Amino acid sequence: MEVKIIENNKKDFLDLLLLADEQENMIDKYLYKGEFFALYDGDLKSICVVTKENGGEYELKNLATYEKFQGRGYGSSLVKYIFEYYKGKCKTMIVGTGDSPLTIPFYEHCKFKVTHKVKKFFIDNYDKPIFENGVQLVDMIYLRKDF
Repeated sequence: MEVKIIENNKKDFLDLLLLADEQENMIDKYLYKGEFFALYDGDLKSICVVTKENGGEYELKNLATYEKFQGRGYGSSLVKYIFEYYKGKCKTMIVGTGDSPLTIPFYEHCKFKVTHKVKKFFIDNYDKPIFENGVQLVDMIYLRKDF
């Protein structure tokens, strides 16, 4: 496996970015201010975008793995890489995700802890309803990992 930092042509990865964030104008809010990482194992498997926030805090904004490669450890390998990459620079890594029985356990497995929720985030910020595993996402759940 190899992780590459992508500095140009980030929109070339839009198909994968849209798996984690279904609305392009929401992706546009962070894509170019964040660092973009791509994990390859032969070919592209996963991507993520990390933004610098306030006072040593970074936010994992988009983490996606092609569906046919999900469940094989690529996402968690990329998160582990990110943790090592930001070691010494980052005091806290946060991530916001939908209130989903698929994603919350994944992030908890990666050593994130739930901190709070933003009620109706997906209702108030997205043009159309977003569903994951047949359930409409309503609230944004935030998790954090302190270093």
